[in-house]
Amino acid sequence: MKKFKVVVNGESFDVEVEELATITQAGLHENLSTKVAPVAVSKKAKAQVHGANAVTAPLPGNINDIKVTVGDQVNAGDVLIILEAMKMENEVKAPMDGKIKEVHVRKGQVVQSGELLIVMA
Repeated sequence: MKKFKVVVNGESFDVEVEELATITQAGLHENLSTKVAPVAVSKKAKAQVHGANAVTAPLPGNINDIKVTVGDQVNAGDVLIILEAMKMENEVKAPMDGKIKEVHVRKGQVVQSGELLIVMA
């Protein structure tokens, strides 16, 4: 058990974290189990991390369906991915007109809020 001090919005919290598994690149999602509250990430911060044409997960959940493939032409508002969170299906829509350049997830994958899903061109 490791102890840390975390500051959220200027308020300090003491937390304890228990390591449950060794993290490896290949098994990151499968082996790591943590209980951490999701952190809100602004669109500006997401763009700085992944680029302005990135589509990121709006909330943590499971990828139920991917409606596009690399090379598809989409219009703003088209459904790209169905993300299940808390037993509800959420549509992740294209933020702009463009072409699908990269798909970074697969059906059945668990994603976290702010995680890169798709890159558009």
